[in-house]
Amino acid sequence: MSDVQVETTLDERTDVRLDHGDHERLAHIIRKDDQMRAYVLGEEVVALCGKRWVPSRNPDRFPVCPECRSALDLLRSGGAGGAGGGAGGGDRR
Repeated sequence: MSDVQVETTLDERTDVRLDHGDHERLAHIIRKDDQMRAYVLGEEVVALCGKRWVPSRNPDRFPVCPECRSALDLLRSGGAGGAGGGAGGGDRR
């Protein structure tokens, strides 16, 4: 008989795919001028990830949307044809 050696590797990656409705449980990143307009006039805003909604609650208790975070990082690095900083400072909404 031969000795059999078994090795187990644990892959600890985080799955960041979003299911339908997950956008409601995340803090999204929008432009500062859009934030003020939404709170004063009640207008709809568009997050960096594309979600559209009228902000009505404090986003500080929610985790940041991974799609918004990736888009902001790309903008800040000058990617996607932008000059960086195009998200207005990265407001969490």
